[in-house]
Amino acid sequence: MAVKRSNLDGTTLEVNVTHLNLETTPETTPETGAAIALDALEAEFSDLAAAIAERLLPEEQFTLGLNAEQSQFVRFNHARVRQTGGIVDCQVGLTLMANQRTASWRFPLTGNWDTDWAIAADALADLRADLPHLPIDPYQVLPSGDATSRDVHHGCLLDPNAVVDAVLPEVDGLDFTGIYAGGRMLQAYADSVGQRHWFATDSFSLDYSLFTADGQAVKGTLAGSEWDAAAYAAKLADSKQQLERLALTPKPIPKGGYRVYLAPAALADIVAMFSWGGVSEASLQQGESALGALQRGDRTLSSQFTLRENFASGLVPRFNHLGEIAPMELTIIDQGKLVNTLVNSRTAKEYGKTANGANSAESLRSPEVCPGSLPAADVLTALETGLYLSNLHYLNWSDRPTGRITGMTRYACFWVEQGEIVAPIENLRFDESLYRCLGDNLIALTQQIEFIATVDTYERRRLGGMWVPGALVEDFTFTL
Repeated sequence: MAVKRSNLDGTTLEVNVTHLNLETTPETTPETGAAIALDALEAEFSDLAAAIAERLLPEEQFTLGLNAEQSQFVRFNHARVRQTGGIVDCQVGLTLMANQRTASWRFPLTGNWDTDWAIAADALADLRADLPHLPIDPYQVLPSGDATSRDVHHGCLLDPNAVVDAVLPEVDGLDFTGIYAGGRMLQAYADSVGQRHWFATDSFSLDYSLFTADGQAVKGTLAGSEWDAAAYAAKLADSKQQLERLALTPKPIPKGGYRVYLAPAALADIVAMFSWGGVSEASLQQGESALGALQRGDRTLSSQFTLRENFASGLVPRFNHLGEIAPMELTIIDQGKLVNTLVNSRTAKEYGKTANGANSAESLRSPEVCPGSLPAADVLTALETGLYLSNLHYLNWSDRPTGRITGMTRYACFWVEQGEIVAPIENLRFDESLYRCLGDNLIALTQQIEFIATVDTYERRRLGGMWVPGALVEDFTFTL
């Protein structure tokens, strides 16, 4: 079933075709048939690009993108299996450009050449018919260059049939809820000028919560490319310790300013806001960025705070929607000062800037916050009296021009006195500026950084995550 959507205020017409999820069967298991199907996609994707290129008219150019996964999902509830299954999902996006007009179509890739080429040929014909009816795009960027890459990362994941036995024994007797997702993921790109990119990786994530009898919860995430039973046991041991502390009587906290420790997961939620009207050059040019004062030099962040894009871990591909390759490392904020922004080719053309391989949203893809000097073992001592915040949620800008963020504490958050955790707290709302919590009021960052994985599964599993330390902050403002 196809659904058309015309963007009347833009320049791109998109035609979306619903996902094709191939449920595994005894004849096509996650460890045999599905994996073979994904491996075979590389040749078919290349053939599809070549076939489209042969049928282009002289004034036409195209890009072709692939997102695919072979994933095993296991959902847990009350330390029991609630749902399990495997899928193969392959989606292709075809974009046709001609005479400063652009149109796109997405469709499933089945692995059967006759079926796939018939769909692609129909898509090409429909896009060609749609183009003359679209408005001219003065900032259209056509594919160019000769970049090619092939990046394949093999992991050591649990066999789909071993997931339950690996996860449940450690949580026997606990109210454990969560989801395991693991398998191979692919991203690929091809275009009319001959650029070709292929990225494949094996990854998993276990996103879980442990609940007390009265509904309080501890959240944990384990992710990577290799399942490590010892690391899982250590993660659960820490979660169980926090669960015991949650059983204590909660301490009411009045609104006001407090010294806080933002655990890596909490700081990651704040850093994620940099991708939402933060480090985008287009957002800065349009006056919509929270870092406008930082760009103008009116404000700075702490000299302890350095943010960069770092693709060295190989968790996400470096190529973008036009086949351009981002630098392996790009410093964005250096010791509190904005030194680079994320600039894609469209923004560069519109505002006379130099592109640096950013994606279409000019968002962070592989961010890393550099570590500080505070040993993790000394966090509670350094906090002394204040709030230990494990997680945050519901973050949003409350006043974007001043960099103010609002949100809520969540899960295992505690009141600390004289360097000791004494009680859990009830949920609090905060309203705080980046220029304070990551600026003048940033006391220290931890020496250790943690990988906080992206665990979203909307439409498809997401790649990557971010590397962040914990942060000790003075006078963090709570409003409710």
